[in-house]
Amino acid sequence: MPFKRNRIIYGLLMIGTLFLGLASRYLLGEIVFVRAYVGDVLWALMVYFGFATLFNHRSARTIGLATLLFSFGIEISQLYHALWIDNLRATRLGGLVLGFTFVWSDLVCYSIGVGIGWVIETYLIPDHYKLNDTPASE
Repeated sequence: MPFKRNRIIYGLLMIGTLFLGLASRYLLGEIVFVRAYVGDVLWALMVYFGFATLFNHRSARTIGLATLLFSFGIEISQLYHALWIDNLRATRLGGLVLGFTFVWSDLVCYSIGVGIGWVIETYLIPDHYKLNDTPASE
């Protein structure tokens, strides 16, 4: 059945995940496991909810695939080190979005984050937050 996501709900999920990610980095960053993995999982989850907000008619599978491609692309871009992009990465926002160095485990973290997003959307978000997009029969 065609549907569209409620952008307010998904936008709030994205913002909530953003704050959890920032908390994991700046409040719990001294914990090695959190610093190494949790932030990357939450980053991918935030991107998942962001894509679900923007592309609210797309399936969860499409959103998950787009999020993986985007996240993997960002990670792979960390292999590229030109002055302009390294200067961008040196800013707080640039560092948070683009990262600094390629790490294989980040790809696993992104996959887990996307998987969590898909599970949340598929099994935990009630259908009444996904608006029916078919016209009512007369």
